[in-house]
Amino acid sequence: MERLGTGIGWRPEIATEIAGFDGLDWVEVVAENLCPDHLPPELQELRARGLTVVPHGVSLGLGGADRPDEGRLTALAERAVALDAPLVTEHIAFVRAGGPATGSPRLEAGHLLPVPRTRDALDVLCANVRIAQDALPVPLALENIAALVAWPGEEMTEGQFLTDLVERTGVRLLIDVANLRTNHVNRGEDPATVLDALPLEALAYVHVAGGVERDGVWHDSHAHPVTRPVLDVLGALCARTVPPGVLLERDEDFPEPGELAAELTAIRTVLEGARHDAAA
Repeated sequence: MERLGTGIGWRPEIATEIAGFDGLDWVEVVAENLCPDHLPPELQELRARGLTVVPHGVSLGLGGADRPDEGRLTALAERAVALDAPLVTEHIAFVRAGGPATGSPRLEAGHLLPVPRTRDALDVLCANVRIAQDALPVPLALENIAALVAWPGEEMTEGQFLTDLVERTGVRLLIDVANLRTNHVNRGEDPATVLDALPLEALAYVHVAGGVERDGVWHDSHAHPVTRPVLDVLGALCARTVPPGVLLERDEDFPEPGELAAELTAIRTVLEGARHDAAA
């Protein structure tokens, strides 16, 4: 796997701050927010400094019943080429439904919706992943998502579902430890149990993000500080493998640069502690 190091999600609102962070190895960008022919100058500057840039898609909907849209796949491939990216990433989710084949209006959720952990849903996902892999110029990694509830009648655990997906398609995994924590609070799923079942040799990198709990429900907001329980899940993952890369996500309510830098330091501390324990 490509060694990425420690990174942060690049957002225009914090572009200046990101440019001043010491020890930053790479950034991730929301693919749909970029025009490959007109990359932001701040992003071009980071690339000129040697930082890796990874496009992160949010609209393919690979877990949906429809086959991936050719135009969306072409656009994602163009961004991978424009950024000279070593891989691209997307989500294990569906984002739209309906359309002519169903006799109903096409609906865009505007949100990443969880795929039922059933064998039929896995068959559809695997078929869509293979189509995407064939259309992309670089390897694809898929992210586990956060959910508020579980689908009724699920046949597989998260670990079983992701393992079968990797075995059948060879896709890499982007593990979001904040989402594992979210699913622990909202769905009662133990992050350690999920991690134990994952094919971590397929790990591409890791996401770390903040959220907030309200009335017993954890909201994966990406607008709050990273909590200690999320860092603990990161530590549990690092106790099992050395992640090729770890990235801090923040999408809104951006704090002062010092707070973001402190969160990056906290992530590095977890990684260094895991390395120390492994060497002991």
